Amino acid sequence: MNSRVWHPFTPVRARREPLPVRRAKGARLTLAAGRVLIDGISSWWVNLHGHAHPSLARAIAAQARKLEQVIFAGFTHEPAETLADRLCRILPGPMERVFFSDDGSTSVEVAIKIALQYWHNQGRPRRSLVALDGAYHGDTFGAMSAGARGIFSAPFDRHLFRVERLPFPSPDKLAAALAKFRRLLAGDRIAAFIYEPLVQGSAGMRMYPPASLAALLELARTAGVPCIADEVMTGFGRTGTLFASQQVRPQPDLVCLSKGLTGGFLPMGLTAVSRRIFRAFDSAEPDRAFWHGHSYTANPLACAAALASLDLLLAKESLEDRRRVAATFAGWARKLSAHPAASNPRHHGCIFAFEVRASRGGYLSPVRDCLEKAFLERGVLLRPLGNTVYVLPPYAITDGELGRIWRAIEAVLSEI
Repeated sequence: MNSRVWHPFTPVRARREPLPVRRAKGARLTLAAGRVLIDGISSWWVNLHGHAHPSLARAIAAQARKLEQVIFAGFTHEPAETLADRLCRILPGPMERVFFSDDGSTSVEVAIKIALQYWHNQGRPRRSLVALDGAYHGDTFGAMSAGARGIFSAPFDRHLFRVERLPFPSPDKLAAALAKFRRLLAGDRIAAFIYEPLVQGSAGMRMYPPASLAALLELARTAGVPCIADEVMTGFGRTGTLFASQQVRPQPDLVCLSKGLTGGFLPMGLTAVSRRIFRAFDSAEPDRAFWHGHSYTANPLACAAALASLDLLLAKESLEDRRRVAATFAGWARKLSAHPAASNPRHHGCIFAFEVRASRGGYLSPVRDCLEKAFLERGVLLRPLGNTVYVLPPYAITDGELGRIWRAIEAVLSEI
């Protein structure tokens, strides 16, 4: 294909040409030649209710006939006001305000800047962040700084600010993580603790217990350090509850959201902030204002999509779908527990993952491209994270489509 498009997370001379998608419906993508793929990863974790859902399409069309975009500095509109109010009522918290941005990375950038300015506005500046080993928080500079160093960040490492790292809080490393966190908190220089609650996505769907996270959050809360929950991937039902943070106490001071926020229809990010954090900005003084914004902040079309997506998410049918998918994944984990080609099968809510046994693991494992090709040949879109295979589908995926994914997994594993 003669294209001038530069694709993300892809070598320019990739091993295969990009697949042209003509249309989509539910969990199915139809390619140019009429071939159909089951979307087993919700198109990079964004699609909640299935592609081309009519409720979301109608909401966007209706909003487009009234107001498509307006500057959000000094102006407001009903879709944004309603969305912020509805989210503050259901988010763990309680949350006081919502700051809109464009995507997951920018929602994290906003959270980091708010946490740093929170201390600045009180005349007690703090400059250090704490994150978990293996973290991924996005690809803009602040988000990259908070994330683990690796192939994504290597060309830019010298430009990133330093972040303190805690061992990943699996049961065998929790004591070490707690001990290091206590030492860091004793210095009165930590501005915030940022984490992906319960599941680290890009690190390979690494899962850890709510009790481990609760122990870390309790230390931060006792020290008065704000906690930032990056729920970009885990939000909107992926881990069983509406938000992963609802499974943990204490709860965060800031929550970052994107991906499923608009049901997969339009880009949007937001950062929700607790009353405690917001009070440091609640002033008429210019030097206490949060000077940050984006051209499409609180875009009315994206707000309309998010409101329609919330309606679907909170309906009984969606809850039943999430329970059905989670039960299916529990069965898959049991079936793979003794498979000679698979290791560590696991699931958390509507996320299922396992490792393919390979001579070299990790994100750059040479088995990755072979796995993706094998799944595509069987009509399934799965995009392994190195030798980690994961399934994270739209909730409306049918049992038949789940069965097709499972048969593809069985077939691929039998060939290894």
